[in-house]
Amino acid sequence: MARIFRRPRQLHPVAELNVTNMVDLGFTLLIIFMITTPLIQQEQTIPVNLPGESKKAQTPPETDFQSISIDENGVLYYGSQRVSYTELAKQLAALSAKPKQPVIRIRADMNLQWQQVVRVMDEIKKHNLTKITFDTEGR
Repeated sequence: MARIFRRPRQLHPVAELNVTNMVDLGFTLLIIFMITTPLIQQEQTIPVNLPGESKKAQTPPETDFQSISIDENGVLYYGSQRVSYTELAKQLAALSAKPKQPVIRIRADMNLQWQQVVRVMDEIKKHNLTKITFDTEGR
């Protein structure tokens, strides 16, 4: 009868790290940042000194919004285009005709007279747009 003598096998830990998932995650984050950065920079090209607020938990913003900016000289911007009050009224009328109301984001300079902001809010109310937010700067 023949005996088979085997050496005991020693198990070695795998010293290689699978980085495929980390590379996929890195490329996904890169694509997300490439898409969102131009959107953020587009809105910040209008020099507006926003008023401050205390930091607290924020509600997530709705996706459909339109920004109206007023700089320190009282110049109106609809999105990134400079407009007059009559052109703003036409734009707001077009927004009110949509079936789903967008959120109107008012970005007013801190040193601006409050009456100019109220005038814009009155124009928004004339067109029955009720979702209004004010952009502030966290401090």
